[in-house]
Amino acid sequence: MNGIDEAVRLESLTKTYGTGAGAVTALRDVQLSFHKGTFTAVMGPSGSGKSTLLHCAAGLDRPSSGRVFIDGTDTTGLGETRLTRLRRESVGFVFQSFNLLPSLTASQNVALPARLAGRAPDQRAVERALSRVGLEHNADRRPGELSGGQQQRVAVARALVTRPAVLFADEPTGALDLATGRELLHTLRELVDSPPDDTHVTVLMVTHDPLAASYADRVLFLADGRPAGELTTPTPEAVAARMTALAVAPC
Repeated sequence: MNGIDEAVRLESLTKTYGTGAGAVTALRDVQLSFHKGTFTAVMGPSGSGKSTLLHCAAGLDRPSSGRVFIDGTDTTGLGETRLTRLRRESVGFVFQSFNLLPSLTASQNVALPARLAGRAPDQRAVERALSRVGLEHNADRRPGELSGGQQQRVAVARALVTRPAVLFADEPTGALDLATGRELLHTLRELVDSPPDDTHVTVLMVTHDPLAASYADRVLFLADGRPAGELTTPTPEAVAARMTALAVAPC
């Protein structure tokens, strides 16, 4: 399998923290793939390995063993400089905290990755990213002048400005109320369904919320560091029922 339709592939992925008697294995021989142009939610009980999976898949953390492919590139043997370049060019990140600089406008926050990389920002790319999240008329506003949902959409635009192959989101609605959370999820869904210029965005999102997970094409469940089933075309009720079953399952 050449993986040309895969945005991310994990092969025999294992991640262990610590050594000896105190070692904790967060992921155990995980084999997964995430196809281009899809939206996957990752769920599981506390300590199941969700965040570790996201961080290893995104190149933020290195696995103890196994291989991680991002957009066809094997990241496992890359040095820090090449891995950093790959993250800047092929990966976008959205976290629960917006991580916007309060003194900068929305447009300047979106342009920040280019400046940190020592490049002049592509203003057209910045405008396009803000337009994709519906904030083209708020480019000159600072975070304090925006709602929480708008600030998170600025964070999404910042993640999209390099036109990444994969957008990783870690509890992106965790700091939002129900209404603004739904607006953000609708934005993520549209990014996958309506790509301009055939630029397909792949979204991989960790969440604890069955409603948020229902916006995905697939919900992947983890338990004890291993995949524990999945749902396609999920509903909040079906996701909640599966999570309840995992919570009461014997260890």
